[in-house]
Amino acid sequence: MNSAAHINSEIDNKSICCDDPQRIFGGELNALGLPSPIRSDRSSLFAPRGLCRHPSDGSLWLSDTGHHRVLGWQHPESGQTDADIVLGQDQGESRNRGSEASANTLNVPCGICAHGAGIAVADSWNHRVLIWLTLPTEQQAPDIVLGQRDFNSALANRGENHAEANTLYWPSGVLSDGERLYIADTGNRRVLIWDTKPSANGQPADRILGQSNFQCRDENGGATASAGSMRWPHALCFWQHRLCVADAGNNRVLVYNSRLPESHAQSQWILGQTDSVNSLHNGGAMGASAKSMSMPYGISSYGHWLIVADTANSRLLAWHDGHLESGAAAKALLGQIDFTHCGDNAWLEVNKHSLCWPYGIDVYQNQIAIADTGNSRVILRQLAL
Repeated sequence: MNSAAHINSEIDNKSICCDDPQRIFGGELNALGLPSPIRSDRSSLFAPRGLCRHPSDGSLWLSDTGHHRVLGWQHPESGQTDADIVLGQDQGESRNRGSEASANTLNVPCGICAHGAGIAVADSWNHRVLIWLTLPTEQQAPDIVLGQRDFNSALANRGENHAEANTLYWPSGVLSDGERLYIADTGNRRVLIWDTKPSANGQPADRILGQSNFQCRDENGGATASAGSMRWPHALCFWQHRLCVADAGNNRVLVYNSRLPESHAQSQWILGQTDSVNSLHNGGAMGASAKSMSMPYGISSYGHWLIVADTANSRLLAWHDGHLESGAAAKALLGQIDFTHCGDNAWLEVNKHSLCWPYGIDVYQNQIAIADTGNSRVILRQLAL
């Protein structure tokens, strides 16, 4: 048996995770069996989107998006339900605390990542990314803002009709290798890359993917979809030596054969579509399959595996790099009984195994954290890959 056939026989149709969740944060249900999220205490969540486990200590950081705040658990596996740290709010849940943007407010925070000794947060509707150079230990202001001149500014593209290397429009995803910073600048349909750790407010990016220049913000660069264009890039991850971009608006993932592509580079592989031109939900088919996606909003990796939150299909999919080719079928699944089903909570009542519009995902050691956004909860599960 050749090696590719052996991989097929070993990994086709695996479950991504072991049977039972190890922890669930949030997700309380009312008497009707529906989520009860509208509270401002430290244990409730409302449509969380982004999350990360910090590699320095395993702490859990998540964007509690509907409450316009970031929560941090220093020991997420301890059984403690209340977050240790709250950023962006005091006791409320209003956008920018019901006032104007400042260093201590958030407005629809989305992606979050470890960035060196600290964290970076995509403060999406303030059109900025906030950077804490060290992990917050209390409610404290960030050190650096990108996309705006200062912490009190919050206009898309700084109020201009075009983009620039130092502006942002609805940034959704952030990624860091400890020095370089990558931002999925969703409303400008591009990915920006800083070659060195940003050190000043409003610092311009060095590289760009998805557009032919820093000023253009058209969907797919003003043309049809291609291997180098984007429409609503939403999340980023490294997959061994590759950079991957969840291009949610084109219902696909772009895979670059480098962690640091040159500006305007073409992706080498496309997952979720059969070619670089098709951009329809589930490839234009009536239902889902192992080769299709519908609005993938989250992405992470685990060794040889790429894991994608196929959000509108309410499932996670995983690809093995032994089968990396454009249009390849996923080899593992979570959230549905098979690759053809795609109902929210599998069209059943919410339960500990179900998913409803999963967004952010992040792998730490052999555990995955899942922002199960439609169920207003975060799940920690052990990987079975």
